[in-house]
Amino acid sequence: MRKSYQLIASLALAATLFIAGCSGTPLSTREKGTLGGAAIGAGTGAIIGAAVGSPGAGAAIGGAIGGVTGFGVGNAMQNQETANAQTQSQVSEQQRELEQQRQQIQQLKSQQETE
Repeated sequence: MRKSYQLIASLALAATLFIAGCSGTPLSTREKGTLGGAAIGAGTGAIIGAAVGSPGAGAAIGGAIGGVTGFGVGNAMQNQETANAQTQSQVSEQQRELEQQRQQIQQLKSQQETE
């Protein structure tokens, strides 16, 4: 009976990952965190549930708790990635502006030398 619950939990996890993998777009950090947390939570919940005689309920509860926790961690990581990308974009724009100003200064110096 214990093996059947483990088989069901494994099949459910495999189906979830298969469906997520077939969505056509890469998973975001938030989605990866949610799936990873749910998978780890379901596995841990199944193990704990098996110890008390209810691996299915343990997997369901662990999966839900792990999914919520994984979402929170993944969301924080994705927000950080977004902030880093915005900062990098601003730095790149400022570097372009600096280079344009250097070129303008060089042109002005060249003009002054020829006059």
